[in-house]
Amino acid sequence: MQFAKLASLLTLLASSSVLAAPLDTGSNSTAPVQVLQDKVIALLEAKGNTKKGIETTSKTGCSVATARIRREWSTLSKPERKEYIKAVQCLRQLPSQSDPVAVPGARTRYDDFVAVHINNTRTIHATGNFLTYHRYLVALYEDALINECGYKGAQPYWNWLAYQNDLSKSPLLDGSETSMGGDGAYFAHNGSKTAIGWFQPGKGGGCIASGPFKDAVANLGPVAPTMDGLAKSPSPLAYNPRCLRRDFTSRAPRTWFTVENFLNLTTGAASHDVATFQTELQGRFGDGFLGMHTAGHQSIGADSADLYSSINDPVFFLHHSMLDRVYWMWQALHACQSRAIAGTRTMMNSPPSDNALVSDELPMGPLGPSKTIAQVMNTLDGDNLCYIYM
Repeated sequence: MQFAKLASLLTLLASSSVLAAPLDTGSNSTAPVQVLQDKVIALLEAKGNTKKGIETTSKTGCSVATARIRREWSTLSKPERKEYIKAVQCLRQLPSQSDPVAVPGARTRYDDFVAVHINNTRTIHATGNFLTYHRYLVALYEDALINECGYKGAQPYWNWLAYQNDLSKSPLLDGSETSMGGDGAYFAHNGSKTAIGWFQPGKGGGCIASGPFKDAVANLGPVAPTMDGLAKSPSPLAYNPRCLRRDFTSRAPRTWFTVENFLNLTTGAASHDVATFQTELQGRFGDGFLGMHTAGHQSIGADSADLYSSINDPVFFLHHSMLDRVYWMWQALHACQSRAIAGTRTMMNSPPSDNALVSDELPMGPLGPSKTIAQVMNTLDGDNLCYIYM
């Protein structure tokens, strides 16, 4: 089924200039993004083309035609969404595999992911491994959903370019039984501190009030809460059970989740080299530019806005899948630079550190085997990763 669907798309790309219709996003047209998406698939497919037809791009048999297909949430059927939700809930119930001495607060397998992110935060943000570390983290999460919870699909992603004016209208966040839950209950507070200043509060701020993750519990953190009234945990990895909170805001998505910003990252001035690309993606805070990465966390707000423990909210993985999709597209469109990295080994080079190398390992603790940056550069490598986005 998967192969047949992809083969049909590739035939269309090869035989005509007709492009698939853009998603109904409740916002401005994303047709230019669809054009890029189709171009990327064509470029990747062409790498495996010979006179004999589609060939694999790796010795293990991974190719565009055989890879897992990561799709946008709203394109999943309702049963497919429910299967993903069921797998996430399963991971939030399975026992932790973390060292109880090192991570005394971990109770679930999901907590293992939270702990690893907290432990490595200052060496995986504004660093040379930011893009690849989070790529591999999401891949391990996808593997855990499949291998430990019986999920049959691939990791979906959040389309940033949809419903920017009201996230609660999005199929991803509308609080229905086929969403990842809705906004938080109303909680009176004065707003949130961001990297570029103070943001006004949304209509939430309290526990997730609707949907499959209503009153979901977080066990670790908060480490660096930004929302007024959200208290910091005495110890980042201590047991601190509490409800997961959200505070949807519109300023961040309205301002930074634009087609213009997306195109600037993938084909515009910000796409010319990896250093500029990743800085634009993460944010130019000194210029008052939040960037798509930080804007995503700030859009969900509350727990999601904590740099260290934002991963407590399961929307984290759909957000970072979208971020990885942008990186994946950039790599395909800039093949000569696709294996380049830029940055040091510490966040914003504080404290000062050496430049990151592609031979650097990406430590994942109990989540899976360590791999190097070089090993996760190519999503069609096969030995390490085998997926594409649609």
